Amino acid sequence: MSALSSRRRGAPRRPPERAELWLGALAATLLLLIAGMLAFVFKEAWPSFSHNGLAWFRSGGNTGQQLAAIYESPANPDDYVYHLRAWPLIYGTLLSTGLAVLLGLPFALLCSLFMVEFAPPGLKRVMTPVVRFLAAVPSVVYGLIGILVLAPWIDRHLVSQQFKLDVNAIVPISGGGLLLASVILMVMIVPIMIAIISDALRAVPRSWVEGSAALGVNRWRTMWKVSVRTARPAIAAAVVLATARALGEAIMLAMVSGSFIWAPNPLDGLNFLLEPIMPLAATIVGQQEGFSAVPLGQTLYAIAAVLLVSSAFLSFAGWAVRQPLRKYAAR
Repeated sequence: MSALSSRRRGAPRRPPERAELWLGALAATLLLLIAGMLAFVFKEAWPSFSHNGLAWFRSGGNTGQQLAAIYESPANPDDYVYHLRAWPLIYGTLLSTGLAVLLGLPFALLCSLFMVEFAPPGLKRVMTPVVRFLAAVPSVVYGLIGILVLAPWIDRHLVSQQFKLDVNAIVPISGGGLLLASVILMVMIVPIMIAIISDALRAVPRSWVEGSAALGVNRWRTMWKVSVRTARPAIAAAVVLATARALGEAIMLAMVSGSFIWAPNPLDGLNFLLEPIMPLAATIVGQQEGFSAVPLGQTLYAIAAVLLVSSAFLSFAGWAVRQPLRKYAAR
């Protein structure tokens, strides 16, 4: 018995410090992988940026023809073509993402308030898993519904045949375009915002809400002045995550955006919403068969680098916006 006890006392133990070292090593490995990915992307993208300079981000000429010329570059590396003016791609990304977020945020906020404050318990139990399911639906499913159901409907009921004939020689109008891309993108990102905002609203201390009600403040004013005000950091985080999700969406936008590189003109009135776009991420998908051409592959890496930098600035902006709002967070 004493020998067994001494053996147990003498058995080596794994100290907590060893677990901390393993966790630190895993975290460092993850950071190294991310740094390696960033370095590789920017290394491959550099030839495109170095040949174009800041003009890469400007407009000028036909961007589709420029990409075709890059793909058809001579085999001699000294004769590679890199000329690109990517503004129509950036403009299409800004339009589709901005409209989707602007349309989706009020809907997500009101839906979250309903789920947390007004919905009966039975409906709450149904809505919560449904929202999380919608957030996990593959984007290609949304794209399929958009291109097979909504695009034909828009083409039949919203597109003026006269407008279609007037611009047919310049740009094809077929139902897919800025409006459809923004609506489908909104449907994709709204469940993400609802999930985050509703969790934040549930985290607001009930004593705060009950105290406001006890002072005679009506329920609607209590929600806006107490619940929503307290949840503002989470609302900012939801907007950042949803915007980042929208920026990186490729497959769905390649299906419903019209598949034509064009910069919609607001001077066209409501027809502006029906014109096609080609966002940055969708351009990578649309041109992926050209990776065999070295200059086109480097150009697509440049587009990927722009998306990475945009996501980084978006994350920093979200952090900066949340700092003044931290005092409203529930304690």
